[in-house]
Amino acid sequence: MPRVTYDTNVFIDYNPAYFPTGFLMSAVVIQELAAGALDSARLRELERIRRSYERDERLLIPSGEDWYLAGKVLNSLYRGSGASRRGSKVRIRKEDQQRIIRDVLIARSARRLKVKVITSNIRDFDMIRPYCSVSVEHPDDFYR
Repeated sequence: MPRVTYDTNVFIDYNPAYFPTGFLMSAVVIQELAAGALDSARLRELERIRRSYERDERLLIPSGEDWYLAGKVLNSLYRGSGASRRGSKVRIRKEDQQRIIRDVLIARSARRLKVKVITSNIRDFDMIRPYCSVSVEHPDDFYR
């Protein structure tokens, strides 16, 4: 079984009880889940999860290079430069950089460690993929 990580939307929409062999928890996902936590009990649970994955060296943490390359990807998406998808340049608005930055960080760190990203957000990852060839699969296909 390939090594995988789940995007935040998988935890929100699918509430997975299944963590395949080689599963890595993304530090970016922990941050997003903490930001949306409804109470301190959930924050404590997320802290426990983070510590456990970090202790077991299964926490997928963006490196300094990942952060820099994420900036380059965002710059290329904003300017519509570099790679193209189906002959047309992919371009996002400046405001959308903040929305997509976390997905770019997940993609960069997953690619570095050859980890597949399971996400419902295929559209954003399709925009990222010309600049960062990360393996992505929709949860419906993955759980099938």
